Amino acid sequence: MKVSEVKTKQAVPEIELEIVSKGEIRDFANDRGSGKVCSAAAKDDSGEIKLTLWNEQCDQIQEGDKIKIENGWCGEYQGEKQLSTGKFGKLEKIE
Repeated sequence: MKVSEVKTKQAVPEIELEIVSKGEIRDFANDRGSGKVCSAAAKDDSGEIKLTLWNEQCDQIQEGDKIKIENGWCGEYQGEKQLSTGKFGKLEKIE
């Protein structure tokens, strides 16, 4: 799948991306638990998308890394598409 094909509120079976930038890691706590969260921007040859990294992913991924997401999910936050691994997805560094 390509960034240009990703649609809000839909599953993303598999996508390969390059991390363009990575924001500050923040702590969060809500009624479902607590942990770390970090926003990043990622791209492929069809476009760029916001990526949400959770917990260990925040430390695992750096700018310039190439990653693959399997069973991801695209949500929406403040009118922008936001890709993440969701509940059941997997993120891995490639190359």
